[in-house]
Amino acid sequence: MSQYFCIHPETPQIRLVRRSVAILRAGGVVVYPTDSCYALGCMVGDKAAMERIRSIRCADPGHNFTLVCRDLSEIATYARVDNHTFRLLKAHTPGPYTFILRATHEVPRRLQHPKRKTIGIRVPQHPITQAILTELREPIMSSTLMLPGESLPLTDPQEMRMRLEHRVDLVIDGGSCGSEPTTVVDLSEGAPQVIRIGRGNPVPFTRTH
Repeated sequence: MSQYFCIHPETPQIRLVRRSVAILRAGGVVVYPTDSCYALGCMVGDKAAMERIRSIRCADPGHNFTLVCRDLSEIATYARVDNHTFRLLKAHTPGPYTFILRATHEVPRRLQHPKRKTIGIRVPQHPITQAILTELREPIMSSTLMLPGESLPLTDPQEMRMRLEHRVDLVIDGGSCGSEPTTVVDLSEGAPQVIRIGRGNPVPFTRTH
């Protein structure tokens, strides 16, 4: 049975943040809030936890996971970023965007696009997520909490607890954070290309393209 933490969405309790990080480090799968919607997360190098997330989502082997990072310096470890891309990232992070970038050798091959060798990267602007990432000191491997056969992510933490209590190790109740996913922008080929329009404003990228 999963644990259930009520963490304040503006001033996260450090005691609960540290317990959340301990669960992640022990191989746990957690449900946590972001600035777009709730997500499933685990440690980057934990293949077993990643497969559990894939099972919850009924995702195929090509499912794209995202590395959720705390800041730009962390992004540079996992993605190739030139000066132009850096300026774009700096202007739009943290925020509700997922950026597709060329992966570095630090990214496990199973997380990369099999042909393009890219990875989704994002820096959420949510106090709970930021607190966890700061304590963890490395990214979270993440996937939107979208259950099979449903068109929208789950939004009610109590429902998440009820439906996933035997499949995840922790549900973090951080209040409402909506059901609109991130805007996805592909920066892997130089000029930005908006792949999906979500919560983030796509206009700066469509104008640049």
